[in-house]
Amino acid sequence: MKVVQVIPVLSSGDACGNNCIAIHELLVEAGFESYVVAGRTIREPHVEAKDLSFLDCLGEEDVVILHFMMGSSVNLKFASLPTRKGMIYHNITPPGWFDQYNGEVASECRLGVDQAVYLRDKVDFVVAVSKYNRLDLQFKGYLCPIDVVPLLLALDDYVREPCAKVLRHHDHFLGSNLVFVGRVVPNKCFEDVIAAFAVYKNHYDSHARLFLVGAFDSGDPYVARLLRYIGELKLTDVRFTGHVSFDEILAYYRIADVFLCQSEHEGFCVPLVEAMALDVPVVAYAAAAIPETLSGCGVLLKEKDPLVTAGVIDRLLQDESMRARVLAGQRERLSELQHDVVARQLLGVLRRRLEG
Repeated sequence: MKVVQVIPVLSSGDACGNNCIAIHELLVEAGFESYVVAGRTIREPHVEAKDLSFLDCLGEEDVVILHFMMGSSVNLKFASLPTRKGMIYHNITPPGWFDQYNGEVASECRLGVDQAVYLRDKVDFVVAVSKYNRLDLQFKGYLCPIDVVPLLLALDDYVREPCAKVLRHHDHFLGSNLVFVGRVVPNKCFEDVIAAFAVYKNHYDSHARLFLVGAFDSGDPYVARLLRYIGELKLTDVRFTGHVSFDEILAYYRIADVFLCQSEHEGFCVPLVEAMALDVPVVAYAAAAIPETLSGCGVLLKEKDPLVTAGVIDRLLQDESMRARVLAGQRERLSELQHDVVARQLLGVLRRRLEG
C-alpha cells in the first residue's frame, strides 16, 4: 500500500506545505511507503515531490490524501482516482473578503468553496486541523469520519538563531514593539491592528512601533488602502517587512513585546503558536479557529474596539503579574502542541484510517 499526499502547491515556507512535509516524515518513520505529489513547488522544499503523473500508476489498494487549501485542477484529478481517498482540510477563505479588492482571488476562493462541496461524497475520511474546520465541512454536507488533529509543527526549529542583522537594526529601542505575522490579505484585518496601534501610540507609548511581517503585493488595492489609512492617522512607525526568511521571522518575534492578531478568518493560525513558542504574549480577537488554537491562553478579546485593545496591551506590558500569568498559560498550551504530542495523535488517527 502506497500512501500519497497530494498538494496543489508545496512550499517549505508555508504552513500547509510544512504540514505536508512533516506528515510525510512521520509516515516514513512509522514504516509506511509514503510519497508527496505536488502540482508545483516553490522555495525548494527539502523533500522530493513527484509530479502529478505519479498518481496515474496508483491502484485500489493505495491511499491518496489531499491537502485541501485552495481551488485547483489538482482537486479534480484527486476526485477521479481509483484509490481510497482522504483529506487534510486547511479551510478556504470566504471569497467575500476579496470582492472589493481582487476579483481574481475572489474567483479562486469561490472555486475552492465549490470544489470542497463537490468532494463531500468522494472522500473516505478527513483530518481537520481544527474543530472550526470540521464544522465547516459538516455545513458543506460531509458525512464521512472527520477527525480533528492540530497542525503538526516542528517547534524545535524555533530555537534556531534569529537574524542578527534584524536584531541589530531594531533592538535597543525605547518604545514597545507590537508585531503581527501573516500575509497582507483582507481577512486578516490589518486595518484593525493599525487602528489599535494608533490608539496605543497616541495614548500610552509615543515611541511604540508596529511590525507587520508578511508577504504582500505592492499593487494590491488592499495594501494601498492600508497605506492611505496609515497616512490619515499620521503614523510614522508602521513597518511592512514583505516576505522574510525564517531567521528574520525569528528576529521579529525576538524583539516583539506583544503579538497582536485581529484576523477574522483562520483555519488554525500558526503565528499564534509561533508567538507562544517564542514567549511573546498574545492579544487576539476571538474569531474563527483562534479561540480554539489559543484554548484559554493569551488575551482573547470578544469585541473589536481599538480603545479597549490598546488598553489591554498597555496593562499587559505594565502589569508584570498579568504578563507572567499570560505567559504561563501560553507555555501550558504549547505543551499540548509539541511535535511528539501531536505526532502520536495524528499517527493513531492515520493508522486507523489507512489500515481500517
